[in-house]
Amino acid sequence: MASIKQIQITFDCAEPVRVARFWCEVLGYVPPAPPEGYDTWEDFDLTLPPEERGAWFAASDPTGVGPRLFFQRVPESKVVKNRVHVDVRAGTGLVGEERVATLEAEGARLVALGATRVRLLSADEENESCLVMQDVEGNEFCLD
Repeated sequence: MASIKQIQITFDCAEPVRVARFWCEVLGYVPPAPPEGYDTWEDFDLTLPPEERGAWFAASDPTGVGPRLFFQRVPESKVVKNRVHVDVRAGTGLVGEERVATLEAEGARLVALGATRVRLLSADEENESCLVMQDVEGNEFCLD
């Protein structure tokens, strides 16, 4: 049996383009090139029926290492905690106050992009500190 080499993470959301652009800024990801014959995705969207405009968007790691992210519009809103969430590895290798300072600085950058700071989970015997955040639609993620 062949092993899986790549994955895609899919986000259900109300505004796929808005959420995708947020995650592009967070991770340094880029949207794919617009379809052939279109200068922008906005130009392409205008050719779609109104109900399909902005219904999905994608983002990729420009280095090709990270997973592709896909954002799709769904009719229902988020009501409870995510079952799966993204961990953004901002403090890898850091411990103690240096780690917390790095997480707080990155958290402040993301708040300026529209994220919400939820709480700092302090280090314990098993885990280093991490900062719980929410993206622009309230999806939880951790800076760790």
